[in-house]
Amino acid sequence: MKKYIIAAALIIGTGAVITTTVQSCTTLATSDMGLSIIKRMLLNGIDKGMGIYGSKEAFLQNNMVDKALPKELRDINSVLEKIAPSLVAKERDYIAQAAAYTVNTSRPILQGAVNSLNAQDVTRIIQGTTATQILKEKTSQQLIAAIAPKVDEKLNEYGIVKTINTALSGSNFLGSLLGGNSNTVNAGGLSQLASEQLVNGLFNIIEDYEHQNSKSLLGPFGK
Repeated sequence: MKKYIIAAALIIGTGAVITTTVQSCTTLATSDMGLSIIKRMLLNGIDKGMGIYGSKEAFLQNNMVDKALPKELRDINSVLEKIAPSLVAKERDYIAQAAAYTVNTSRPILQGAVNSLNAQDVTRIIQGTTATQILKEKTSQQLIAAIAPKVDEKLNEYGIVKTINTALSGSNFLGSLLGGNSNTVNAGGLSQLASEQLVNGLFNIIEDYEHQNSKSLLGPFGK
């Protein structure tokens, strides 16, 4: 089995320094040390995401959150840009406030999933699957279900759904977008779309953190 020599110490989030001798890549990766390093990397990525979501300004300026915008919501915003551009800005502002409102719900779910990672998960990571992808598989649907009521509560508090429906009244756009003859945005539907954006945007941030740090942390494992 191919072997790797770790010449440099690995520094994990606590600042502790870990050194190793020559070990097989797979053995090292699935050891307690390898698992701890991957967990710490993900936890740091989660902390970064929570920091961005907790700041409205940082949230609104983050392009990885914009990339997570569901197609349906992007289409709605494209129409609104033509008839009521200020409403799009309000919608984004309210979703940003909803993001901050969901931080305390999302964080423990993600942290719990990270702490449950095992040697099999680490083997998948060494074989090419990103750690973030595994975390997403474990938590994505749970996160959406958990934060959707909070997002719905916050959007209804600001009345954004009613405002959007007023702006789009008389348009056949929503019927073609949402299916059937409906010409209104359902409050739950908009909250669901916003929740999907928040969850996928969060994973985009975590994955970006992983990409930036995986070479230094996981390079000794052959990744």
